[in-house]
Amino acid sequence: MRGPMGAVIGRYPPSDGSAQMGSIIRHNRKCRDLVFLVIFIAFWVAMIVNSSFGFNQGNPLRLTYGLDYKGNVCGDKHAKPDLRELELKYWLNPNQVYLSGLKDNQFKLANARSICLMDCPTPSEDSLSWVCDYPDGDIRLKMGDWIDRNYDYYEFLTPEMRNTSLQLQGPCYPVIFPSVNVYWTCQFIARPSNVSLRHWQQMGGVNINEDIIIDKSIHKAINSRASVFKRYMADIGKAWPVLIVCGGILPLFLSVIWLLLIRHFVAAMPWITVGLLNILMIAVTMFYYLKAGWIGNDGISPIIGDHDPYIHITGRELHHLRVVAVIMTFIMVVAVLTSIAIVRRILMATSVLKVAAKVIGEAQALMIFPVIPYIILAIFYMFWFSAAFHLLSSGQVVQNDCNLNCCAYDLVSKRVNCDHCCGYSIHYTPHIGVSILFHLFGGYWATQFFIACSSTVIAGSVASYYWARGETSPEIPFLPVFASMRRLARYNLGSVALGSLIVSFVESIRFMLESIRRRIKVGGTTPNNWFGKAVYHTSRFCLMCIEWTIRSVNRNAYIMIAITGKSFCNASAIATDLILSNILRIGRVNVIGDVILFLGKLCVSLSTALFAFLMLDTHKYKSAHNKITSPLFPVLVCWGLGYVVATLFFAVVEMSIDTIILSFCQDSEEHQGTAQYAPPLLIETLNDQNEMQRLTQGPQSNSVDV
Repeated sequence: MRGPMGAVIGRYPPSDGSAQMGSIIRHNRKCRDLVFLVIFIAFWVAMIVNSSFGFNQGNPLRLTYGLDYKGNVCGDKHAKPDLRELELKYWLNPNQVYLSGLKDNQFKLANARSICLMDCPTPSEDSLSWVCDYPDGDIRLKMGDWIDRNYDYYEFLTPEMRNTSLQLQGPCYPVIFPSVNVYWTCQFIARPSNVSLRHWQQMGGVNINEDIIIDKSIHKAINSRASVFKRYMADIGKAWPVLIVCGGILPLFLSVIWLLLIRHFVAAMPWITVGLLNILMIAVTMFYYLKAGWIGNDGISPIIGDHDPYIHITGRELHHLRVVAVIMTFIMVVAVLTSIAIVRRILMATSVLKVAAKVIGEAQALMIFPVIPYIILAIFYMFWFSAAFHLLSSGQVVQNDCNLNCCAYDLVSKRVNCDHCCGYSIHYTPHIGVSILFHLFGGYWATQFFIACSSTVIAGSVASYYWARGETSPEIPFLPVFASMRRLARYNLGSVALGSLIVSFVESIRFMLESIRRRIKVGGTTPNNWFGKAVYHTSRFCLMCIEWTIRSVNRNAYIMIAITGKSFCNASAIATDLILSNILRIGRVNVIGDVILFLGKLCVSLSTALFAFLMLDTHKYKSAHNKITSPLFPVLVCWGLGYVVATLFFAVVEMSIDTIILSFCQDSEEHQGTAQYAPPLLIETLNDQNEMQRLTQGPQSNSVDV
C-alpha cells in the first residue's frame, strides 16, 4: 500500500522527520532517471552530427529542379556554366525521349541529353527553330547572349557541326514538338509542328518519331512517386513564410485568445468551441474540394505559366488532394455527429473548466509561461526543418552506368563523342535513409520532450496553489512557475526524457506497422476471410488504444513527478493507483473536460489550416519559381504546427484540471474522504451529492445544477 503523501505535498511531517518545513512541496528530492537524461544528451549530439552531414552534402534545389547532362542542378548559380535563372529541364533529342518510352528498349530518360533553359521552346510558325547546347569552344557566346538569342546559334556552326545537328547529334537540335512548363520540366506535346517538320525534312534531317509515347515518357517521369515526394518537400521549403505565419504566429495568437476567453467567459467557451469547430471543419473541407477541382474552376494545375487552353495535363497531386477531400468529408461528418452527442455533457465540462479558470486567475504567470517552450520549439523547428531539407537532398550526383549509343558533338574536343555520354542521377545510399529516419524520430522525441517539460512545470505550479489552500496561504512562492521550473531543471529532466521517449517509441512502432500494413494491402496479401480481417483491423485498433493509454499515463505521471519528485515509473504507479481508486469520481468529468480541450486544439489547428489555404491561394504561390505544386503538405504541416502550439498553451488548462483532480483524490484519501485543501469551487464541483449522483448514475434530466 502507498503511504500518506502529506509529507510530500501537504503540511504533515514524514515519520522520519526528514522534511524541511517552509515550502509547500517539501521533499528531499534527488536527480531521477539520470541514465535517460544522458541518453537524451547523447541523442542530441548525434542529431547535430547527423544534421551537419546534411548541411555539407545536401542541396535543396535538387528537390525542385532536375539535372542536365553534365550533372548540374538547374537553377544552381554555382554550376558551370552559371544556371541561376535557367530552372527548366529540356530534352534536346526527341528521338531519345521516344526510345525511353518503349517498353522493350533499355534506353532510360535519365540518359537522354538535357539542358537547363529559362522557358520551354515552341516551334516557329514560319521556319525551323533550334535549341543549341551551352556555348563553349569555338562558339564564343556569353550565356546572356545565348539566352537572348533563344538558345539558337545554328548560323555560327561549321558545316561539320550542321551535319551532326541534322543527325540529332548536336550541338543544335530542332524544335519540332511544342512543350509546356510542367513542374519545371518541359513536357513535350505529341503534336508536331507541320511547318517545322517540313523544313527539317527539306534540310535532310533524320526521321523523327511522332508517336504519343514521346508525351507519355516525360509524363511518367514527372509523376513518379520519388518526383512527387520531392516536390512536396520543396513545397514546404517554398512556403516558409506561410509556416511562420500560420504555423507559428497565428496559433500563438489564437491560443492566448482562447485562454483569455476561458478565464473570463468559461460558461460559454464549450459551446463556442463546439460550434466553431463544426464551421472550421466544413470550411477546410470545402477548400480541399476547391483545390481538387470538384467545386469551381480553381483546381491545382501542374502547368506553370501561360499555355494553350486546349492542353490538359494532370498529376498525382490532384489525385492526392481528392483522396484527402474524401477523408475530410468523413471526418467532418463524424465531428458534427460527435458534437451533437456531447451536447448534454457540455455543462459537466463547464463545471470543471471553472476550476481551471480559477487557478489560472490566481496563478497568472501560467498564462505567460507557455511562451518560453514556444520560443524554444520555434528555434528548434527552424533548425530541424532546414536540416531535414538538406538531408532529403543529400544524395550524391553520379553518372549513370550505361552502354548505349548516345553520341553527341563535343564543342571542346570538336568531334562527336560517344564516351561517357550517359546522364546523371541522384544516388541515395542506405545510410541516407537511416539518417532521415533518425532525424524524424529526433524531431518527434524533442517535441514530446518540450511538451512534457511544459506540462511538468504547469503541474508543479498548480500543485503549489492547491496545497497552499489557494490564495489564502502566504506560503505560496512569489513566482510558483519559476520555482517549478527550477525543480524540473534540477531534478526531473531524466524522468521527462524517459516519458517522452516511451511515447516516441510507441508512435514509431505504430508508424512502421502502418507502413507494413499499407505494403501488404498494395501487394494484395490482405487476409480474405472474416477472421483474418477481424484480426487485421483489431490489431490496428489495439495499437491506437495502447498509444492513447500511454499518453494518458504519461500526463498523469508528469503531475506526480512535479509533486513528489519521484522517478517516472514510481510516479506512473502512484498516478495509476489514484485514478483507479477514484475512477467513478473523476472519470466522466475528466473525460468530458479532455474532449472539450481536444476540440479547442482542433479549432486552433483548423484555423491555421484555413489561413494557410488563403495565403497559398495568392499570386505569389501560383507562378514562377515560387509556385506551390500542391497546397496539401504546407497546409498539413501548418495544421500540425498549430496543434503543437495549441497543445503547449492548452496544457495550462489541461494540466490544471488533472493536477487539481489528482491532488483532490490524494487529499480525500489522506483525510478519510474529506478534502482539507481543496478550493471551495472544487468541492462544490466534485463533492456535491447531486454531482456525485450524476457522475455515478448518469444525468436523470436535461437540467444540471452547477
